[in-house]
Amino acid sequence: MALPAHLTLAFVTPDRVLAHEDVDEVVLPGSQGYFGVLPGHAPMLAALQTGQMWYRKGTERIYAFVDRGFVEVLPNRVSILARTAERADDIDYERAQAAKRLAEETLARPHVSDIDAEVARIALLKAITRLQLTQHVRPRR
Repeated sequence: MALPAHLTLAFVTPDRVLAHEDVDEVVLPGSQGYFGVLPGHAPMLAALQTGQMWYRKGTERIYAFVDRGFVEVLPNRVSILARTAERADDIDYERAQAAKRLAEETLARPHVSDIDAEVARIALLKAITRLQLTQHVRPRR
């Protein structure tokens, strides 16, 4: 059986479709680390963690933020079901900067509860990831 030439990528959240197109490669933040998918990949299901992902069409890479979810990989298809996601060019840099600042301020306060500290750490991770992704679409600040 011949390998497929492309992968059909379906990338969705509960609110919207981020991509539904043929691509050449996908790289995702799995719960056990980053992994890549090429046409003909063995079937698998994987949990996604918060992080950066990208997919390639020819020489163009499209970057996105992913906050947890699942991916189903088949030899000719990748289906991403993310809790939250946004393309890098949709990220609001100022909002991400403000979220980072707020999380850092929370973590710097004395006597922060364990729950508040964990919520702030998660918010900081998301903000830093978003800020890193903006470097792929905007000049560095």
